[in-house]
Amino acid sequence: MKLINPLLIIRILSTILLIETISFILCLPVVFIYRESTFPFLVSGAITLILSAICYLISRGADSDKFSNRDGFLSVTLSWVIFSILGSLPYMISGTIPSFINAFFESTSGFSTTGSSILQNVEALPYSILFWRSLTHWIGGIGMIVILIIILPSIKATGYQLFTLESSMREKIHAKTKAIVFRVLFIYLGLTLAEILLLNLGDMNLFDSICHSFGTVATGGFSTKNDSLAHFGSYSQYIVMIFMLLAGTSQVIYYYIVKLNFKKVKQNEELWFYLAVVLIAGTIATIILHVNSVRTLEESFREGFFQIISVITCTGFTSTDYLVWPGAALFLIFLLMFSGASTGSTGGGIRMARHLIVLKNIKNIFVKLNHPKSISFIKLNGKSLAENTNISILSFVVLYLFLFVLGTIIVVITGVDPVTASSSVATCMAGIGPGLGAVGPLSNFSGIPEAAKVILSLLMIIGRLEIITVFTIFTRVFWKL
Repeated sequence: MKLINPLLIIRILSTILLIETISFILCLPVVFIYRESTFPFLVSGAITLILSAICYLISRGADSDKFSNRDGFLSVTLSWVIFSILGSLPYMISGTIPSFINAFFESTSGFSTTGSSILQNVEALPYSILFWRSLTHWIGGIGMIVILIIILPSIKATGYQLFTLESSMREKIHAKTKAIVFRVLFIYLGLTLAEILLLNLGDMNLFDSICHSFGTVATGGFSTKNDSLAHFGSYSQYIVMIFMLLAGTSQVIYYYIVKLNFKKVKQNEELWFYLAVVLIAGTIATIILHVNSVRTLEESFREGFFQIISVITCTGFTSTDYLVWPGAALFLIFLLMFSGASTGSTGGGIRMARHLIVLKNIKNIFVKLNHPKSISFIKLNGKSLAENTNISILSFVVLYLFLFVLGTIIVVITGVDPVTASSSVATCMAGIGPGLGAVGPLSNFSGIPEAAKVILSLLMIIGRLEIITVFTIFTRVFWKL
């Protein structure tokens, strides 16, 4: 028995590289429309295609029947790293981001749907590069592993082994994984097209509508403007706000709505918890802004709810410079950087279901203090959680917070001030985008030391794959028979 199946992993990477080749080609229509150079995308596509062909030739004898969980963990992690590395090629070849570390940071931020950027003047970029940045969000949002299952069904990882490693979809809703994936793609594409249409009816042109829709539905946050959504009017801000909220909702909910199974929607505790957190936090932010400034009630509502939804869903769009907000509102934003959207959404962070389970555990402790002999179970959506599932969820939250503290210490050591360091780590782990201090909404990550950029890039990938997937590879158990 082998620990891993190298040929099968190389076969998977061959498909990943083919997907990236296609994504480069998708940028060519934009190149032709705006009469820009095809060189960055043709060269990038040629490099990835050659690498894909080499990997395919090497792995022709791969036995897909022997796919294991170990193969899944390793191939998923390698896929995200390789995708991000090669995604930096258009930036470097075009000269828009000459430094590899900066280009890697930008590429990783795109595919992990983080939205943090090292670019100081986004509006100076060629249209094709702006489109590529936004497209990396859209591709990363749906999850490369989901696409993998559709494009290469010949790899009999049949689905669920690979599929459940991708953090975008944890709840099994159908016996056939391919059927799930097609429905998720349909919903994802439908939301994207709907937002493009609605934004185009406002003050955005078609190009800006497409780029911002990619960033919204994927909960990414890359904008075509230096001041993000503040550049556009209130109509566009409200549309983006609504679609950020929708993007932070679990794809499972949409699946049940399409199937007209409203009973399942009603029973989904995470959905109502998510909406309650948005409503309460948004209301608090609105009150703080209205009481402590000359903003009208509508402005306070729009700014408050926009930023709260943007942070909770880990999108990262901004409609104002929230660093000038009162201290109480800033503290609220920092706390919400650890919230995360719904479990089956493209958002990141700890996620609402885990917070809900933590709260249920705390409630359980108080019940047992008053009734020591009582037997109680942690339930979610009306079903009891297995003890090992409950423990793994609590362990994840502890590990997440530990990694945040460790990451902050390391980034501070590189020479970054504590406020900037802590918010940078929090925002990169959760895939939010802008932070506090020197990486606020009107700033960027260009001034962060290169060593810190590498650490933050790795944290983006670790956070996107929900920590455990990556950490498992570095355990002794993983490499034992």
